[in-house]
Amino acid sequence: MHAVVTGTSRGIGKELVKRLQEAGYEVTGTSRDHSSGVKLDVSDPGQQARFAAQIKNRPADLLVCNAGVYIDKAMGLEDYSAEVWAKTLAANVTGVFLTVQAMLPNLRLAEEPKIAILSSQMASQSRAPGGSYAYRASKAAALNIGRNLATDLQPEGIAVGIYHPGWVRTDMGGYEGDITVEESVAGLINEFAVLNLDTTGCFHTWDGRIQPY
Repeated sequence: MHAVVTGTSRGIGKELVKRLQEAGYEVTGTSRDHSSGVKLDVSDPGQQARFAAQIKNRPADLLVCNAGVYIDKAMGLEDYSAEVWAKTLAANVTGVFLTVQAMLPNLRLAEEPKIAILSSQMASQSRAPGGSYAYRASKAAALNIGRNLATDLQPEGIAVGIYHPGWVRTDMGGYEGDITVEESVAGLINEFAVLNLDTTGCFHTWDGRIQPY
């Protein structure tokens, strides 16, 4: 089995590569700075095309859209700029869609292909504690993309799941988080394993609970 995972230079992505390999997958990881796996800025269409050409005709059993940024953590309302919004949406929204688009031929070659999109409970519109406007909006958009992809790709036999990885103790999440990277990734991999066409479009937490929209 072959898995493609974006954003593997650190944190959840790095641990996903390790755990998926232990589970028997061959893993192609990507990172924006080439520090881990293949160089790929997910928001760059040219790099997406080159990446797709590199693994042409190789089935992708699992695609994990993990790459993302959190630029506006603890940012004050008056501090936002158009650049913050543009960079956040490019990585967290456009990047997800371009990655799925580029990998569709490879997914279609697999017997039971799956797409996992890492969103966040911060995408939930039922929770509005304020702040992190760009990040919250981007994760809500990624959730929306996943839900609609699930509808469009179900007839092709491609299952799509959207996941909240938990508040994880990482550079991005901060070290006050609830769970370790290892706990999050172990749960996520279990979720990926049980994802199927009957559950496509799900929005679940790392430990299998239904996440409110």
